[in-house]
Amino acid sequence: MGKSEEEMDRAVATGYWQLYRYNPINGKEGKNPFTLDSKEPEWSGFQDFLAGEVRYSSLQKMFPEEADELFKAAEDNAKWRYNHYKRLAGMITKIKSNIFIILFDY
Repeated sequence: MGKSEEEMDRAVATGYWQLYRYNPINGKEGKNPFTLDSKEPEWSGFQDFLAGEVRYSSLQKMFPEEADELFKAAEDNAKWRYNHYKRLAGMITKIKSNIFIILFDY
């Protein structure tokens, strides 16, 4: 618990968690309401981050073969999610604001 801030920093730095903001008021002003605050993650540290989490290290001890497959899937998912957020953050330059709002209201 005493190092939770450091752990959060590691989660963001390795791509496990992304920082973003959504402000619908910006959409009404013709600006992109979605802002991605995370920098490009250091994907090389993703697996090390997972290994440092108890829930993942327990899985690794109990089911090593399945865990490797799941860890790879988690990294692939995190990369997809980050790239998706990057696309959302840049969307407003290509799409009119009224269409952009519809995309977020589904």
